[in-house]
Amino acid sequence: MLRIITLAILFVFQQAIAHATIKLPYFFSDNMVLQQQTEAAIWGWAKAGSTVKVSTSWNKVSYNTKADANGKWKLKVKTIQAGGPYTITISDGDAVTLKNVLLGEVWLCSGQSNMEMPMKGYRDQPILAGNDAIFNSTNDQIRLYTVPRSVQRTAQDTTKASTWKAAEPEAVSNFSATAYYFAKILQKRLNVPIGIVNISYGGSPVEAFMDAETLKAFPEIKVPSPTDTTKLSNKDATVLYNGMLGAFLGYTIKGCLWYQGESNNDRPKQYETLFPAFVKQIREQSGQGDFPFYFCQIAPYNYNNYAAVNINNNNSAYLRDAQRKALAKIPNSGMAVLMDIAEEFNIHPADKATGSKRLAYMALAKTYGLKGFGYESPAFESMAVSGNTVTIKFSNAPMGLTAYGKTLQLFEVAGSNKIFRPAKALISGGTIVVSAPDVKEPVAVRYAFKDFVIGDLFSVEGFPVSSFRSDDW
Repeated sequence: MLRIITLAILFVFQQAIAHATIKLPYFFSDNMVLQQQTEAAIWGWAKAGSTVKVSTSWNKVSYNTKADANGKWKLKVKTIQAGGPYTITISDGDAVTLKNVLLGEVWLCSGQSNMEMPMKGYRDQPILAGNDAIFNSTNDQIRLYTVPRSVQRTAQDTTKASTWKAAEPEAVSNFSATAYYFAKILQKRLNVPIGIVNISYGGSPVEAFMDAETLKAFPEIKVPSPTDTTKLSNKDATVLYNGMLGAFLGYTIKGCLWYQGESNNDRPKQYETLFPAFVKQIREQSGQGDFPFYFCQIAPYNYNNYAAVNINNNNSAYLRDAQRKALAKIPNSGMAVLMDIAEEFNIHPADKATGSKRLAYMALAKTYGLKGFGYESPAFESMAVSGNTVTIKFSNAPMGLTAYGKTLQLFEVAGSNKIFRPAKALISGGTIVVSAPDVKEPVAVRYAFKDFVIGDLFSVEGFPVSSFRSDDW
């Protein structure tokens, strides 16, 4: 008898779902996090021309809008300070209720494999201390959402199915390590719910995350035709925007984290403008102004031993330098430097916690206004030549520089012949003074400008200096 009753209840429930007219993108669902203290966008589909009513339990307010001829509707709801759980009821005559909704801080995390890399690691590629972090991960105040991989020729209205999950070992083990560690630090320090959305796909160039309209400014990049039948891959332009990212843009967020660039390192000069164009695009399409955008500089790695990346024997330091230069073109941004955690023969550094911590410190200082701690790497500012000596100045180094008692070995200088020679480098009053005996009239300086290298220059607060060059050769 109990089995019959259970089956009857299940049948009624399934029939109710089948006849419900309110449809929502999958990221509007039970257990989600909405950005606190703002006007958060919600959208979906209903009966064409119907009045859609959205009611929020945190302030007992209802909002109305009308679905268009295709049934599409969108509105914004006012959110209060962080808290929950709450419910959201959406109706066009038939109601859908979203349960266990939290209000807090929402961050979008995107990129290629180093962002996608889960806490459990990849096969034969671990996350440093990942298992212990997974074991201790249970926290209902951290909610995780992963957009499934999808390559599409045309823009989709929604993504593939997924669900919001509270942090606990099984969910965390399969979630982005970089994103999870960031969320963990923010939740502990801010003591509010944190929602993290991961939209990543390994081995993908930045143009895969961009739309066709933005890419018109880059005619050298081939955009697949909507009518072409050639099989697509994640390396094709626009396909991840169409299948994963584009449908999410508009969801109200606090900011964005980005870890990508490895698949563009054969085109560093192009990346200097392509990357800022990507950021501009997603900000404009999100309709939320210049929200905080913090990214990881790619870690040094021996790319010539990695057959999956064709860089034609180029030095990947040029891509790191393109990221450094792009930073100045992207308002309200910051770059986490990873020069000290690189691995020569592993493109996926195991120490994801350090990079995430640097992103989190940046967000806590620059976005949330916390003070009293360092949060960014020193940046090359200028050089001055006197005789055969070059003095290099840095910004973001209020307490100066350190090599932790070691000899600096990664500086080079060149004369007008453009041939770089190893240089002696000394820290002096927050500057670096360099010279090379066989370069009598230096005109350019470089630091750690190699495919694989471990940085040896840091701020006193412990943030590594990015590889850089003063030249444009």
